[in-house]
Amino acid sequence: MAQFEFVAWLVKWLLSQPDFEFDCDNGNAIKSVNKHNVPVESAEQIFRNKEVLAPLGIQISPSTNEPRFGALGMDLLGRRLSVCFTIRSGKIRIISVRPM
Repeated sequence: MAQFEFVAWLVKWLLSQPDFEFDCDNGNAIKSVNKHNVPVESAEQIFRNKEVLAPLGIQISPSTNEPRFGALGMDLLGRRLSVCFTIRSGKIRIISVRPM
C-alpha cells in the first residue's frame, strides 16, 4: 500500500484552481474500471468536488520515477474514492482510482 507525506503546497494548489485539466492515459483508465469498477471520470469528479477533496500528499513509498500524489474524495454518485495522480505540465494525470 502506498504511503504519503503531507505537503502544504499541494493543498493550496488544488484549492486555488478554478478548474482542472486532465491528461488521460487509456491504459490506466481501463485498469481502474477492470480492477476497481471505477471509471476515470469519477476520479476527475473528486477534484471538482472541492468540498470533500482531501489531499493526502506526495507518495513516499513505494518510490516512483516521477512525483505521485494522493487524495481522497467523493464522486457525483457519492462513492468515496482514493486517487493516485501525477501533475504533468499543469494537468492532472490519473494513475489509479479505487474505492476507499
